[in-house]
Amino acid sequence: MKLAILAAAAGLLLTTSVNATIITVFDSIPSGSASFDNTVQAAGGDLYTDVWTSISSGTTLVRPGYTVTRNNGGYIYGNSYGSMSGQTIDISPDYNGNGSTGTIVSGVTFLFDEAINSFGFEVGDWATCCFGPTTDLYISFDDGAPILVASAGQESDGMFPGANGYDVFEIFVAAFDDSASFSKVQFWGNGSGEYLVIGGQIKYGLVDIGSLPPETVPAPASFALISLGLLGLGLRRRKQQK
Repeated sequence: MKLAILAAAAGLLLTTSVNATIITVFDSIPSGSASFDNTVQAAGGDLYTDVWTSISSGTTLVRPGYTVTRNNGGYIYGNSYGSMSGQTIDISPDYNGNGSTGTIVSGVTFLFDEAINSFGFEVGDWATCCFGPTTDLYISFDDGAPILVASAGQESDGMFPGANGYDVFEIFVAAFDDSASFSKVQFWGNGSGEYLVIGGQIKYGLVDIGSLPPETVPAPASFALISLGLLGLGLRRRKQQK
């Protein structure tokens, strides 16, 4: 009986490890966007893409399926940047000099009409200054722990080849968390004094709980060790009974 209980506990450990996967994407816009689509579709999830066009100024940006607000209560202004897929908004960490530098207050909040657990978008003009020693980008689901999606200690860390052959500061970042579903996502950067725009295309989706393949899978090895230990324990008990 003890052997069965321990084996069940080991199986529970394996299941728990596999069913709580966080994956991030940091890549060029074409490659990152394709990676996001492939990840959601491979997990059998629903995929949505919204290209930002005709953004009007205001304290709230209302889009089909979600709304966007600045965490510091500031205005949202639509603009264009480089070769990004659509319009963008400026969320530079020093916005209005209101003390929000490098904190979540300088970021934005996305509130979704339906539950999601996969979220990605384009970022422009990131990692061009103000490293101290790094400049980082974070995504958080439902006020959970910040997920680091990009980190740069020098300009070259945030550059990818552009369509014209020149290096550009335009990237695609994303985060997936298949431990639950969420309705709120926040994004911010901590590069004090750095110019930072987000938008272009917003991608989001919902995958089943535990449907993402883990990036690292230590659980099977641990399970194997537990199984060998349990096997040894069983053999020892049999010898003692003879």
